[in-house]
Amino acid sequence: MEEVSDLEELVMPVLDKYVPQFSGLIYTGTALLLIVLISAFIHFVLHRVVIAWIGSQSKGDRRIWRKAFFERKLFSRFALMLQGIIIYIQAGLWLDADATLLPIIEIVAHIWILFYSLLSLFSLLDALLDIFQHRPSMLNFPLRGIFQSIKLIASIFVALMVISILIGKSPLILLSGLGAMTAVLMLVFKDPILGLVAGIQLSANNMLIVGDWLEMPKYGANGAVIDIGLTTVKVQNWDNTITTIPTYALISDSFINWRGMSESGGRRLMRNLLIDSSSVRFLEATDIERLQRTQVLAPYLDEKVGELAQYNHQNQADLSSLANGRRLTNLGTFRVYLEKLLRNHPDIHQEMLLLVRQLEQTPNGIPVQVYAFTKSTGWVNHEVTQGHIFDHIFAVLPEFGLRAHQAPTGYDMRAFAHSLTEPLTQSENIALPKE
Repeated sequence: MEEVSDLEELVMPVLDKYVPQFSGLIYTGTALLLIVLISAFIHFVLHRVVIAWIGSQSKGDRRIWRKAFFERKLFSRFALMLQGIIIYIQAGLWLDADATLLPIIEIVAHIWILFYSLLSLFSLLDALLDIFQHRPSMLNFPLRGIFQSIKLIASIFVALMVISILIGKSPLILLSGLGAMTAVLMLVFKDPILGLVAGIQLSANNMLIVGDWLEMPKYGANGAVIDIGLTTVKVQNWDNTITTIPTYALISDSFINWRGMSESGGRRLMRNLLIDSSSVRFLEATDIERLQRTQVLAPYLDEKVGELAQYNHQNQADLSSLANGRRLTNLGTFRVYLEKLLRNHPDIHQEMLLLVRQLEQTPNGIPVQVYAFTKSTGWVNHEVTQGHIFDHIFAVLPEFGLRAHQAPTGYDMRAFAHSLTEPLTQSENIALPKE
């Protein structure tokens, strides 16, 4: 190299004149010192001046990409990679081609460059992931899994390059040898391969994205998805515990995604009210007159009373017997009232299915099911709305002459025992006739 010859022509004559026995060693030391000084100066300029200036600019910058690149240390790692390139170039410039240290420095510089190139790629991918996470249009793509796959492939490639540099063989020779280890590699990288395929399927079919509420009892998962990785999906449960699920399990097993409920704008309300069957009866005229003062029921009762009166008159029904003719029942009127109540409730979604139905009788009473959808999909607001509705329902039951069924409690047992002992106590207080 011409540069080396010029340096040797400048330095070696002086060294040969004064210290001929140590001229080669001193020249090598001088070249190494020059490499260290230049590298230290470049390191100072890059890290203390350039990167420090970029950091100060990014703090007040609203552009996400600049802040993401700096926080992920992309500039710092890229600068270290450049320093490795500069050291490699300097070694070729200042050291003699026959110097013992030259191949060692070149090998170390090669590995240095590959290592920080890999880290720079990692920083670039992490920064891009941070940028894309601020774009709603990119949330449907499993970018973290794809980027982790790229990191894995890049790491394997760099590892092969480092091994080839250390043993002095071409990377192609190592790749040809890996063909015989395909089965072993498939076993070692089974989860990443399955995870990559699963991530692509999840994205292509729009099955799961970060932020979805996932329910998967098999893995004890019931919460929001906070991360979709190459091999695992992290779910933050409702109690703030974290559950990890293999990514491929989301394809091979079934799970519930509550995103559809959130996007529909309505959350289902389905609850049964158990009515004591012994409280079901026909409505008397006084009951009808009282219930007609209920605003939501008045139009229905006016129409229904006229309809039943006309039917009974046409069929000459003998109303002296309860078995004849058609009559209003308190349970049927109560079901109509519940439907009217829900139809006029401001927090119930009127565009979705709404019904009040009577189910098959059970030993615990007659189930009356309320089925509707609340406008709020949030859990707290949904429960508040549901609580208000059923508070009102339980309170209005006596107005219809109905009772809710419940198992006997301690209070019921004490009342029953008191009813049995009260007549006995009264009889004991009566004086018995004298003989």
